Amino acid sequence: MSWVNYTHLKCFWATVREGGVSAASRALFVSQPTVSAHLKSLETAVGEPLLSRSRRGVELTPMGRTVYRYADEIFRLSTELEGTVRGQGTARVKPLRLGIADVMPKTVVHHIIQPAFETDPPAHVVCYEGKPPDLLTRLAREEIDAVLTDTPVDATYHVNAFNHLLGESAITVFAPEGDAARYRRKFPESLDGAPWLLPTRDTALRRELDRWFGRMQLHPDIQAEFEDLALLKAFARDGLGLFALPSVVESDVRRQCNARVVGRIDEVRERFYVITLERRVRHGAVSEIVAGARKELFA
Repeated sequence: MSWVNYTHLKCFWATVREGGVSAASRALFVSQPTVSAHLKSLETAVGEPLLSRSRRGVELTPMGRTVYRYADEIFRLSTELEGTVRGQGTARVKPLRLGIADVMPKTVVHHIIQPAFETDPPAHVVCYEGKPPDLLTRLAREEIDAVLTDTPVDATYHVNAFNHLLGESAITVFAPEGDAARYRRKFPESLDGAPWLLPTRDTALRRELDRWFGRMQLHPDIQAEFEDLALLKAFARDGLGLFALPSVVESDVRRQCNARVVGRIDEVRERFYVITLERRVRHGAVSEIVAGARKELFA
């Protein structure tokens, strides 16, 4: 692709942002056939499809995601330039495009990211949730700046990236308010045969808990398993069983789930990492996240 027409690119950008050709034509004050013609011309210039049609509207192809990322930056800068020329400009903030592993406890993620909003000016954070392999692929393509996860990258991922340990936490066992007292007595032996809500077996936390159950000769009565820990917490609020989450967010969990602490498992540790393509973190907002987590959250 030697040259891209600005109008073609803007029609593509508007189609994605507005959710379809019809909405884009209204936003740009042009006809639908005009938008469609510009989209076709852009795809011809690129050499492959950028959009696919679905029942929900339009979806980006892999190349479409790449082109849209650049288009979004171009038109964001255009808006910023217009504001600066009119005397309304503000200091430019480099966006932080952050991939969040879907198994990460959302309360922990919130605390980890919080320092990025305390910079001057505050960071513009864009969060994408997904499976670690997918996020690492996007990291390798430089579509995102960093990945937050509880599992370090290794040779099996075939990505030349670096782990930055944010910290580690013991695990706290919680119970519904009315059941906590009886499980707290003779902890952890009292947990044998107790009903549990657990993460799925492909998560780091579940693997650590299973090893601990084995060492302590405990036999949990598993009521349900959840890949999404936010969903686990939703069911925990119904009082369906015991559950375990990192101790660093203990106070948040007690408040959100109306649960009580049964005990803490110091020998089970969950670790949290930010993964980047750089051995030394250079992105200012990522540096703030690393420093804040190590100094405050996991100190």
